Amino acid sequence: MLNIQETDVINSKKKDTLRLILIRLIIVTSLLISAVIIDNSTSQFLPLISQFYYLILIFYFISFIYLIFFIWGKYYVAQVSLQIFFDLLLITALVYISGGLRGSFYFLYIFEIIAASVVLSKRAAYLTAALSAIFFGCLVNLMYFGIIPYFGGPGETMEISLGLVINNIFISSSAFFLVAFLMNILTGSLQKTREELRRAQKELEIKNRLAVAGEVSAQLAHEIRNPLAAISGSVQVIKDELGLDGEQRELMNIIIEESKRISQSIEQFLNLASPVQRTFSSIDLSAILKETLFLLQRSGEVDGKVNVEGNYDSMSVRYFGNSNQFKQLFWNLIKNALKAMPGGGTLTIDLMRVKKDEIQLRFADTGMGMSEEEKGKVFVEPFYSGFENGRGIGMRVVRRIVDDYKGNIDVVSAPDKGTEIIVTLPLRVMGRPPKER
Repeated sequence: MLNIQETDVINSKKKDTLRLILIRLIIVTSLLISAVIIDNSTSQFLPLISQFYYLILIFYFISFIYLIFFIWGKYYVAQVSLQIFFDLLLITALVYISGGLRGSFYFLYIFEIIAASVVLSKRAAYLTAALSAIFFGCLVNLMYFGIIPYFGGPGETMEISLGLVINNIFISSSAFFLVAFLMNILTGSLQKTREELRRAQKELEIKNRLAVAGEVSAQLAHEIRNPLAAISGSVQVIKDELGLDGEQRELMNIIIEESKRISQSIEQFLNLASPVQRTFSSIDLSAILKETLFLLQRSGEVDGKVNVEGNYDSMSVRYFGNSNQFKQLFWNLIKNALKAMPGGGTLTIDLMRVKKDEIQLRFADTGMGMSEEEKGKVFVEPFYSGFENGRGIGMRVVRRIVDDYKGNIDVVSAPDKGTEIIVTLPLRVMGRPPKER
């Protein structure tokens, strides 16, 4: 089975092959029409006009053969390579019957060089330029030294000096390679633009999915959150009034705790999908971080198996932002690190002022780490999680908050080597948003 990228490449080669066939037919038809017009208006067009017509018919015939191979639908790169090679031979024949250096058809070599660069590769463009120079050079030399007859009228000869022959061959060969060089630059830029467009399309698809998720989340808020709060409150009242103990009380506690967990998940989902107006003030990131760690310790998330260290306890960083957003950011990053260390480990949290106008939040764990593929998905694809029973919402919440502050997220990780997440945020001035990056 072919993946999407391989299918796109095959479809692109297929379209390029068909375009090459059609462009060849257009050029040949234009030459034929020009020949008919000139042939009917003057008797001094080509030495032997009938041979020119025969050659045009050969072009049409092989184009028909190319079309059959195209319909066959296999080996498009090989098809284009053979088309370009035989086109070079036919162009050389056309240059020969039109008078060699005295003719004007050797510009057709340039079209084949362009086709090789666009459809095949940079290397193919240079190879086509080299073959064009060889074919044209050999033809002119064979004609000059009389090895093959000059294709002119009766008694005509190729009366051109050797110096002029060498000069014309050199100039034409240089032009061929220059065209190959310039086309390779152009096609390289086009390929880069295509890749950027493909990435932009992928990001747009993700944003569209998030937009749909936002609509669904609004419905979930009305349909689930209020009944869930009623259920949780009712169970709390029943537990207190009945005075349950033992296993029954534990079951009631499980219902209440799980209800709270579901409510938190819904709240995170709403924060991810629904834009809300934030209020900003001067906050202490270190104090918010310590408060988040305290809540995680009280809930049993941070237990004796996990050692938390770093400069967060001694480093005070003031920031102009929204405290609830940073509570969510710290909560999700720490929870993600804890999930990566199910057997325990060390979590290092540092708050740094690396530049005058930037701060960095560093979360480094000694857990299971991530592959390159997982690193590319964790903060980008919605609902992607590298953990069993994970929903992938938390990391998208982190990404949205960082984007709100025009920041960056860098991930350094490898399987079984732990993960380091660095959040870089531009300093905000009170009442003024951060500068665009």
